[in-house]
Amino acid sequence: MDEKNKENNIVVLGAQGSGKGTQAERLERKFHIPHISTGDVFREMRTQDTELGRKVKDLIDKGIFVPDEITNQIVAERLKKDDAKPGFILDGYPRNISQAENLDRLRPIKHCILIEVGDDKSIERIGARRICSKCKANYNIIYLKPKVEGVCDSCGGELIMRDDDKPEAVKLRLSKYHSETAPLISFYEKKGVLLRINGEQMIEKVFLDIMKKLG
Repeated sequence: MDEKNKENNIVVLGAQGSGKGTQAERLERKFHIPHISTGDVFREMRTQDTELGRKVKDLIDKGIFVPDEITNQIVAERLKKDDAKPGFILDGYPRNISQAENLDRLRPIKHCILIEVGDDKSIERIGARRICSKCKANYNIIYLKPKVEGVCDSCGGELIMRDDDKPEAVKLRLSKYHSETAPLISFYEKKGVLLRINGEQMIEKVFLDIMKKLG
């Protein structure tokens, strides 16, 4: 068997607020392969005082998606690391057909897990997110409430809503998702690797459905 066919390479696809990050983290623990979130990678990079870090920060601060050429370069470097050799779980990449074709050349995908939720549910879930202004701990006022409203359990810092979690920003991101990312559904469907999951269920039920479809 070809070595690449043995790799457990997974893409988790879904609109903002679909819970794809949560499910990707569970799959990481289950399969012992890294969960690579491009959103997390970009947020980390924007704090770095490097030419690329400053460029990424400027784009994100302006609400502009990082261009394919930069994103492809960052992902390619991450997938070369030793922990990703047996496989990986990608969350937030690919975002469009061009990125998907690039990924295929790097490391073919074994499964694409599509977590489906309606736009109203996405906006409701994202609007409930909060982050600690000091220690950056994450909360959700629906699913993961702090003990004291507006106050971080860990450090007592103020809980705030990130700018890109506000309704206007979410609607913009959802519009971008439908125009650019949704075509990936048919891309992976044609390859026979797409698994459709109802994301409007409880977190545990979504994960059980994923595991059933993965076999």
